[in-house]
Amino acid sequence: MSTGFKSLKDHVYDYIAQLIIEGRLVAEEKINENEICSELNISRTPVREALIQLAAEDVLENRARKGFVVKKMAAKDVADLYEIIGALDGLAAKKSVPFLTEKDFRDMAFYIETMNLAIKTTNYEMYNEQQTLFHKIYMNRCENVALVECIEKYKKKLLKKPYPDDSAEAMVSVLTETNKEHQKILELLQAGDADGVCTYLSDVHWRRSNAEFDMI
Repeated sequence: MSTGFKSLKDHVYDYIAQLIIEGRLVAEEKINENEICSELNISRTPVREALIQLAAEDVLENRARKGFVVKKMAAKDVADLYEIIGALDGLAAKKSVPFLTEKDFRDMAFYIETMNLAIKTTNYEMYNEQQTLFHKIYMNRCENVALVECIEKYKKKLLKKPYPDDSAEAMVSVLTETNKEHQKILELLQAGDADGVCTYLSDVHWRRSNAEFDMI
């Protein structure tokens, strides 16, 4: 069982990932290792370790004579990842059905309501946090650690700024529809429809979601 302890390398990893998510590091931009060392007041070793891990996860690319840069993903690459994650996420939900509790269902309903509030107040950071908690409930119940780790590995490849500032109306529309799908997922899980929730996640929830926003 994880103790929750984070190494210095893990903290650097999270710091760089957050820079990418917030759009402060963009595709094809070189990572300034000295700047990170200075910002975090640490030595180069944990920074290099974090960069190597991010490169191994295909978030960064290590280029000769240039160093680490944020990897640019083609639309086809993103679509392919969505297809894989959808299939794996559907399997996790299917396997979780016998183990979900009434408290799990109440918690999922709470997260759906909180996401609705986040949409109304355009608090996209809160939305992202709540949707992560929503999906984690059934993933944590699927009793297949390797499956969950595989899902998380593929999701890490999608690191990027998820909330464009110039498309507020489109953002609200996408999030509203996505949260309706969260409600449907909850209903299928409550009904014990293992095959139904598996199919819905793989063929509807992940497939319909707009990969440009990466917000499900």
